Amino acid sequence: MVSELINANPVIYEKKERRVRSVPTAAVDEYAVEPIDQQEIFDILSLNLVSLVSKDIKDPEHPYSLEELKVITEDAIEVDDGRGYIRVTFTPTVEHCSMATVIGLCLRVKLLRSLPSRYKVDIRVAPGSHATEAAVNKQLNDKERVAAALENTSLLDMVDECISPSYE
Repeated sequence: MVSELINANPVIYEKKERRVRSVPTAAVDEYAVEPIDQQEIFDILSLNLVSLVSKDIKDPEHPYSLEELKVITEDAIEVDDGRGYIRVTFTPTVEHCSMATVIGLCLRVKLLRSLPSRYKVDIRVAPGSHATEAAVNKQLNDKERVAAALENTSLLDMVDECISPSYE
């Protein structure tokens, strides 16, 4: 992915055990709008349980998922389904991570491709976790900057590679 590593020896964490969602056995209205919650957003970003195919977002520098590096955690996701608002706060592995914007872009693209358009998605770097936190947050939440970034074929290829399914 990237030839020179920013964090050559990241700490790797065990993936979180997933809670099984209960599905009512009675007839379900197939047109009913189901609320989206924190666990569902985390599952979208880390694992698609329906297909049992690992859909982890991979780190741009390492073969590990953002969950394994504790860049994203379920606790750092806020969902207000009624208002259609989702905030994901991520923590880069090092304060001077040059891939922070790419990671945030991966999170945004994954959610935009997975959620109904009624949701406003806010992607943030955890406070105090990055040297240029304000600049990264501004770039990740500016529609024009995100659109321009996604027009860059090389950058879009990197994002697609990070969010593409990996089969275990």
